[in-house]
Amino acid sequence: MAVDQEKLVGLYTRMLLIRRFEERLLALQKAGELLSSPHTCIGQEAMAVGVCSNLRTNDYIISNHRGHGHLIAKGGDIKRILAEALGKKTGYCKGKGGMLHLANVELGYLASCGIVGGGLPLANGPALASKLRGTDQVTVCFFGDGAACEGTFHEALNLASIWKLPVIFVCENNMYAMTTPASYGISVKDVASRAAGYNMPGVVVDGQDLQAVSDTISEAIALARRGGGPSLIEGKTYRYMAHSGSDEFLAKGGYRTREEIEEWRRKDPVVNLEAMLIEMGALTKADATRIDDGVKAQIDEAVAYSRQSPLPAPEEALEDLFV
Repeated sequence: MAVDQEKLVGLYTRMLLIRRFEERLLALQKAGELLSSPHTCIGQEAMAVGVCSNLRTNDYIISNHRGHGHLIAKGGDIKRILAEALGKKTGYCKGKGGMLHLANVELGYLASCGIVGGGLPLANGPALASKLRGTDQVTVCFFGDGAACEGTFHEALNLASIWKLPVIFVCENNMYAMTTPASYGISVKDVASRAAGYNMPGVVVDGQDLQAVSDTISEAIALARRGGGPSLIEGKTYRYMAHSGSDEFLAKGGYRTREEIEEWRRKDPVVNLEAMLIEMGALTKADATRIDDGVKAQIDEAVAYSRQSPLPAPEEALEDLFV
């Protein structure tokens, strides 16, 4: 499906914002400014943007521990995301959630779930609510290949199918559950093939191809909106960095070969989309540099904002509790 060039440039800009934001997170971690180690999605940006660009503001997302990109792709404010990462009061969760527990209900971003596989059954909740209310809202649940081996995966897909819920389960198969290769830890070649056992469509897509992701998810969303029930989408993608923080383990001869990383670097979704836009005349090299400079300036503003923001007061620890 053809995409308007201006829209494509906008999606490229959003992908670049995710990339540069997370690169800055790693720099802040190295400088000792983060409270915990970030789980980045560097290399997976086409999945986040390809999916979220097809969602409405009132559609729902349940994310995972690698959720910054999903929230940014849904329209999240990087100032508030970074403030949350630094534990500041101006963050999305008032500095109490940190990087693993982001949320913004106004954007439909209901939760980043820090437990592997924990978000899968949660996604059936808002999907059921949409069905009972008679709206055409959909819920997207992002999870990784490691979560596809949890019991919650099977429980969630089974229940969603029985009730024909408007939920799309999106597996970002980045080939590793921490350090365990998917080729070793998963009993099937494609996670999407498991959809057949739950009587729902299962589709494998090139997770490095923004257009392919967008086209695939749009079909699943359309099916869900018209009452056709859930789908399972598996994007074959790759994280260039470690499971968490910097990949020092790799530097010591760890679980991934440099040849493998170089092969996936040639499939870099941000770099390749920029090259495609230049080739089709939608961008010049100067335009790309200008966009990059603008993105970096936004991030500089977010860093300054977050550093200047106050920490929550100790007594606020007892606020926003539900008992």
